[in-house]
Amino acid sequence: MRILLIEDDKRLSALIQKTLLAEGFQVDAAYTGDEGVEIALRGAHDAAIVDWMLPGRDGPAVCQAIWAARLPMGLLMLTARSQVEDRVAGLYSGADDYLTKPFSFDELIARLHALGRRVSGSAAILFELRVGNLVLDTRTHTARRGNHPLELTKTEWNLLECLMRHPDQMLSRQFLLDYVWSYETDVQPSMVDVYISYLRAKLRLPGMKDPIQTRRGFGYSLDVAHA
Repeated sequence: MRILLIEDDKRLSALIQKTLLAEGFQVDAAYTGDEGVEIALRGAHDAAIVDWMLPGRDGPAVCQAIWAARLPMGLLMLTARSQVEDRVAGLYSGADDYLTKPFSFDELIARLHALGRRVSGSAAILFELRVGNLVLDTRTHTARRGNHPLELTKTEWNLLECLMRHPDQMLSRQFLLDYVWSYETDVQPSMVDVYISYLRAKLRLPGMKDPIQTRRGFGYSLDVAHA
């Protein structure tokens, strides 16, 4: 699962990230409500952990914005507020679950897995991303096209994941750069073109068309009809 953690306490955020990464989750962090909504609306995450007290939009407002966008994302509210009326307000804002501070990391992990099962419908679907004949297994970070395994580097895998999470959508170089290289400041936009060419070479299998479409000046998209 790819988790978006929206928590302004950077010490707690770092601790949660470390714990979730050790459990095999992918984690992206935001530290304000507005930043969290901006990242969430890209549609790249399976679930979000949302703190109640955030700079800018608070947790309930963040959940409302994500819920209103109808994103297939589970929402777990994390807060020190433990009163019944607070829990009710959090759930009515769009949150699927509620965990009060202080909390057990074992319980947090269990709730995330349960949340993922509810959102995806089954544990098997939870760990597989499918578009046409393309399949990514997010547990093992393996990929295949039809019955053909794809030998991808980590960067190529992440690039394909981004394209598959946004099928038939034209994605700009900057969008792909932010997703794949996680806002690294020393990576040039031209690197996207380089790795698109690497990925294309590996996706060109006998009898199968190139599923990656280019629109000069706009970016790249994954054509579902050719995937």
